[in-house]
Amino acid sequence: MKRAAVIGAGFGGLALAIRLQAAGIETTIVEARDKVGGRAYVWRRDGFTFDAGPTVITDPACLSALWALSGHDIAADVELVPVSPFYRLSWPDGDSFDYTNDDALLTEQIARLDPHDVEGYRRFLAYSAGVYVEGYEKLGAVPFLDFRAMLRAVPALARYQAWRSVYSIVSGFVRSEKLRQALSFHTLLVGGNPMTTSSIYALIHKLERDGGVWFAKGGTNALVAGMARQFARIGGRIRLGDPVTEIETAGDRVTTVTTASGWCDTFDAIASNGDVVRSYEWIRGHKRGPEAARRLRRKRFSPSLFVVHFGVRGTFPEIPHHNILFGPRYKGLLDDIYGTDALAPDPALYVHHPSVTDGSMAPEGFSTFYALAPVPHLGRHSPDWTEEGPRYEARILDIIEARLIPNLRDRLVTRFHYSPIDFATDLGAHLGSAFSLEPLLTQSAWFRVHNRDDVLSNFYFVGAGTHPGAGIPGVVGSAHATAGLMIDDLGR
Repeated sequence: MKRAAVIGAGFGGLALAIRLQAAGIETTIVEARDKVGGRAYVWRRDGFTFDAGPTVITDPACLSALWALSGHDIAADVELVPVSPFYRLSWPDGDSFDYTNDDALLTEQIARLDPHDVEGYRRFLAYSAGVYVEGYEKLGAVPFLDFRAMLRAVPALARYQAWRSVYSIVSGFVRSEKLRQALSFHTLLVGGNPMTTSSIYALIHKLERDGGVWFAKGGTNALVAGMARQFARIGGRIRLGDPVTEIETAGDRVTTVTTASGWCDTFDAIASNGDVVRSYEWIRGHKRGPEAARRLRRKRFSPSLFVVHFGVRGTFPEIPHHNILFGPRYKGLLDDIYGTDALAPDPALYVHHPSVTDGSMAPEGFSTFYALAPVPHLGRHSPDWTEEGPRYEARILDIIEARLIPNLRDRLVTRFHYSPIDFATDLGAHLGSAFSLEPLLTQSAWFRVHNRDDVLSNFYFVGAGTHPGAGIPGVVGSAHATAGLMIDDLGR
């Protein structure tokens, strides 16, 4: 039996390991933290359950497929429930927009913003459906290992003007600035600037329209825990709390994984779900490691995040599960996040309210929330977060108190924040980036880190840094692509 190691137990690592083990490859996951999940970590404090994120689950079929590989049913481990509306979008002037796949409700809300945009939205939806087929169905799980594969995709990309940004494409269909924001903000959920991210990412709209937005009862952590149970059920092994320190090589192959505890083992193939720069820094005995890491450091990385977790007294059935609080600026704020060293005083926020869907996320009579603000990564802005963190936390709570939860501070029971420096230290993320490489057209598909290394023939990648990119469907798709390569290579 062939043996494989997967470094990192995030969504991508777990999905890859399940596929390998189901194919008869003896697979071991090596995870640095004390629990599985990676960015989908979990904290339990004062009776509240706080998911680290991600929290927006789309395309549940790509998750169910991981259980079906071995004849099992995801429902044995995870209960997925639909979320409606998908998001409530709101602006400082009091306007709001419930983003849903209810056509009648959408049409009514679009007409209120601008009647002219009702037809424009229908045309945008047709565009989104087209890029969904080309970018997700046809290419989402296909590895781009050589430039010829990229050339084959060019006609479709050109047909949908992939060189234009999502915001530019949306603006060609609708004229309401609020609707333009509502239809373009999704790229922020995968680390991309709506003003520069390729229009191919407009496929996210179609993905949500058809598959819905879902929540795992018990939190996203319940989903990754279910994936870990499924992996163990079919014979996989997980090593927790033992960070990798090096990957040894022999010739142009990786051979051995060594961890901080001194544990080491030899494998026929090694895949990393870790940060792409850090992964190459682990390589010992081959120039490929330092050379690849050096090249990657010159690329553009996605921003980081500042997240405030808080538990409050009272329940709020009027506040949906997912909320987007736009700030007074859109393009200007994006310029601050992606192009300057400034920490914006007027952040836009994603506010997660899981206890409205699942009361077990908080003690009875209480509610669980987190508020997330995109911020520059540490390469652009690196303050002393021990001092800056409490100030920015207070600013975010001020916004929520003014716009969402009156008297918030009187209701607070517990709170803590997670800053860019935590992404760098806890997750080993280069520059504290929350989404790895920025999803620009010139850093996508063949231009992204390849699912299999070009030099080290049995070294593979899975997760946000490789094709197709960040987000749960993206990293699960990367696992599909990488597993296909590994199963084929190991079967030779």
